[in-house]
Amino acid sequence: MRKITTLITSVLVLSVGMNLNAQKKYSNKKIKSLKSIAVNLVEKDKKNTQVMVDKVFSFAELGFQEFETSNYLTSILASNDFIVEKGSSGIPTAWFATWSNGEGGPTIALGSDIDGIPKASQYPGVAYHKPMIEGAPGHGEGHNSGLPVVVTAALAVQKIMIENNINGTLVLWPGVAEEQIGTKAWYVRDGYFDNIDMCIFTHVSSNLGVTWGAAPGTGLISVEYTFDGETAHSAGAPWRGRSALDAAELMNIAWNYKREHLHPLKRSHSIFTDAGDQPNVVPSKASIWFYFRDIKYEGIMDMYHTANKMAEGAALMTNTSYKSRILGTAWPRHFNKVIAEEMYENIKQIGLPEWSEDDQKLAIAVQKEVNSSNISGLSKKLNKIGAPLAFPVSGGSDDIGDISWKVPTVTLRFPSNIPGLQGHHWSNSIAMATPIAHKGANAGAKVLAMTVLDFLLKPNKLTEAKDYFENVQNQETEYRPMISENDPPATFLNKDIMEQYKSRLQEFYFNESKYETYLDQLGIDYPVIKKD
Repeated sequence: MRKITTLITSVLVLSVGMNLNAQKKYSNKKIKSLKSIAVNLVEKDKKNTQVMVDKVFSFAELGFQEFETSNYLTSILASNDFIVEKGSSGIPTAWFATWSNGEGGPTIALGSDIDGIPKASQYPGVAYHKPMIEGAPGHGEGHNSGLPVVVTAALAVQKIMIENNINGTLVLWPGVAEEQIGTKAWYVRDGYFDNIDMCIFTHVSSNLGVTWGAAPGTGLISVEYTFDGETAHSAGAPWRGRSALDAAELMNIAWNYKREHLHPLKRSHSIFTDAGDQPNVVPSKASIWFYFRDIKYEGIMDMYHTANKMAEGAALMTNTSYKSRILGTAWPRHFNKVIAEEMYENIKQIGLPEWSEDDQKLAIAVQKEVNSSNISGLSKKLNKIGAPLAFPVSGGSDDIGDISWKVPTVTLRFPSNIPGLQGHHWSNSIAMATPIAHKGANAGAKVLAMTVLDFLLKPNKLTEAKDYFENVQNQETEYRPMISENDPPATFLNKDIMEQYKSRLQEFYFNESKYETYLDQLGIDYPVIKKD
């Protein structure tokens, strides 16, 4: 898929608008009936949802290395007549799956992340730290559940579209390497959302909800700086060496002094990715990797430019040279008011799952285990729809932000994890292949299917969503990509880690033909609570 010229894009947009205006009109009664059918179809398919959630959990793959996950999910979509394009944006584990019915109608993109977290290996359903493989990755964010929600909802909608001659196109896609915010800006750059009318993203949460407007959290740019010096014997002739590590450390020290003067809404973190090979050799290469976060694009770029000056200074002080490369970017997120409000009506209809006594026992035990301030168990009350905050709040990032500035977008959060955990942690893996995750994914798929039907059957709502996007969201903000045409995706990331653990992880892959659930396969008597 390549970028389309401005002229062609304009013609296509006009054509889409005409198609939307020409869509068949459905009565409220008919729409309600079709949405009820969608809910029933998702409920009937909950076994397959559970299998997908458990299967992807068992793969435990890190960003850019989600080969088993992508092959598995695309095989399901291909068997259901989706046309699958693999290797999108030059990313081996990325793909776009497209299915159309009839001619015209809206094109709706549905996506979710699929990558795991380093060192988050954990037996599910066990309320204390018990790695399946010590040091191995795991789903300590819960990304194993998002695409199963999307696939289940899409297949339900597909069936209804066929049986009722509803025109439109569904485009499913994965957020590859979200933890490295490594792909969505590339999807936008390479034209994958040029002809999309709207996008619904899904993300695991501990409640069922949606927000609109500027989202809490930050955007960011991810940059690695590599210094180049000269080796020498550290004891025999250290004066002949030019230490690249000295340069990297000096840059790190300079940025740490800068932290004192960062606004509280800014965030920054770093790791050394190369610090030399052994102590008796002056390092000729050294690298340090930064995330620079802010709630505004301008603030992100200001931090980036400041860091570039520090890198230059560190190189001058050590008589070394340096180069940098962008590894990922994410714009601050802005979600569509019209889509969010329509979705929230469906959220109220579905409501939270009915948690069992065992579900609550596990949740409370985990909360106590990690010393959470919240020890009330799983959510029992729906959150209200999220609206713009009076004051901005710093925090995490998601590269869905780039897509949210390309097309009208929202994120559906569904309740498959435990409240009050720290995130990016082994404890966040515990619920993710248990009835908690299965019930939450089932609820999320119902809401998603209902919302997709709303925008397939109510052309006026899509028109309103686009109006908000163009005349409210984009009124004062101009989207400016942080990557250029020449910035490649960082597909090398996590390769070594996955090569280290892959063969051992394979021993734990879920065999759904032999076991009902992953808990069954692992021999876990749910829930396992730590004894005093």
